[in-house]
Amino acid sequence: MPILLSTYQKPPAYLFNGHLETIVPSLFRKIEGVEYFREKITTPDGDFLNLDWSKIGGEKLLVISHGLEGDSRRHYAMGLAKLFNQNGIDVLAWNNRSCGGEMNMKPILYHHGSSYDLETVIQHVVNQFHYKEIFLAGISMGGAQTLKYLGEKGSNLAGQITKAAVYSTPCNLASSAATLKSPSNLFYKNRFLGKLKKKMGAKAVQFPDMVDLDLLRKVKDFDAFDTKFTARIHGFKDAADFYKSVSADNWMQDIAIPTLIINALNDPLLGPECYPTKLAESKSEIFLEMPKRGGHTGFVVKNLEFTWAEFRFLNFLTEQ
Repeated sequence: MPILLSTYQKPPAYLFNGHLETIVPSLFRKIEGVEYFREKITTPDGDFLNLDWSKIGGEKLLVISHGLEGDSRRHYAMGLAKLFNQNGIDVLAWNNRSCGGEMNMKPILYHHGSSYDLETVIQHVVNQFHYKEIFLAGISMGGAQTLKYLGEKGSNLAGQITKAAVYSTPCNLASSAATLKSPSNLFYKNRFLGKLKKKMGAKAVQFPDMVDLDLLRKVKDFDAFDTKFTARIHGFKDAADFYKSVSADNWMQDIAIPTLIINALNDPLLGPECYPTKLAESKSEIFLEMPKRGGHTGFVVKNLEFTWAEFRFLNFLTEQ
């Protein structure tokens, strides 16, 4: 499929670079009027996932996968929930293990490649509900989980799932992780790493013999954190092995439904390999849109409640 010419023009004037386009919505954007009700389901390994539903009696369902250290209440999830509800579509925003306000029970947490939990969510929806059509949406890390899941399932995907859309997505995890070494990205590195270290500290309370708190306090970068903690508790050799093993682009060539990928060219958290141009040019199911502006999970439109990316998702997923 030819690479799409983006319709996103530019953000408001005060968001004059990719960092502001990223940070300001993340800190200050608020979505009012979304009322979730929570359902807790059991995972095959005896853990649990919290599913937050926003139902309006629709025949179609949007399933949202959130970003790193996010949850169902992040502005990008609630924006999609509100917009799709307004257009007659039910919404399910699921929370990765340890996200959404409740620590999970198992030693593992979650990561960019934990598509097995998305599979648990999808199987629950397909088995327990009768939606005529299901759309998948992923933001940032959730986009990577979604792309990996779609590629893993390939032509064996549940028939109700007809389309998917992701944005600000690290299609190549190593390339994205490398951006956090840049001095200009110190804010993001410290913000994410601080949250993850706090969460790993909470795991130490559950499993005292699993986490070396002295080592945790000394960790200053993601290579060290992912090698000593993420990789170890999830069964990988080190950070490099983890990034390579779970990266979505290992599976994307097997995606079998129309899938939109929106990655802004000025996204400070995406490296060059996160823009799968060759795959998009050769594979009819992949629609790649690369706006010049947008930052990471930004895409703000002046004087509008919803972002351009949210409107773009609605248009792509629901057009016949």
